[in-house]
Amino acid sequence: MGRRLAALLALPLIAIAGGAQAAPAKGSDPIGDLLMSAITGSLPGSADFKLKASLYHAGARGVGVLDSLGCKVIAMRTAAIDARLIPKHTILFIKETVGLPMPDGSTHDGYWYASDTGGAIKGDRIDLFTGMSSKSMGNMRGVNLAQLSVSKVGEFKGCPPG
Repeated sequence: MGRRLAALLALPLIAIAGGAQAAPAKGSDPIGDLLMSAITGSLPGSADFKLKASLYHAGARGVGVLDSLGCKVIAMRTAAIDARLIPKHTILFIKETVGLPMPDGSTHDGYWYASDTGGAIKGDRIDLFTGMSSKSMGNMRGVNLAQLSVSKVGEFKGCPPG
């Protein structure tokens, strides 16, 4: 823990000294990884789980507009999980989703909310809600759904923010 605190204290110096250097490769965020490790207690870049993902949407009839907590599902935020592996009310960070387009035009920060379950979601699987129609799944184009890096980063009470 002492090394992490020392590294956090050195961040302003690193940022000032490294200002003229080239930017890290796209998708690489060493300072963000370091901050996340201080918050979560995990090593930078490490994931709690490697999960196989599938995608779901509400469909034409609005099927599944409520999650298993009874809350409204939120496009590009709601995740269905196996509650025996990841408890409901867990805030997840999915590295591969950082930078994806959000429905409001902003970019995804990688945070999802474990608030749903599903009959096919057993063990090392996760189902990500993309929006109201199959067209919304296009936001996930290019993401390798065979193995996502998923970390538990906190908990939420009640319904997910959204």
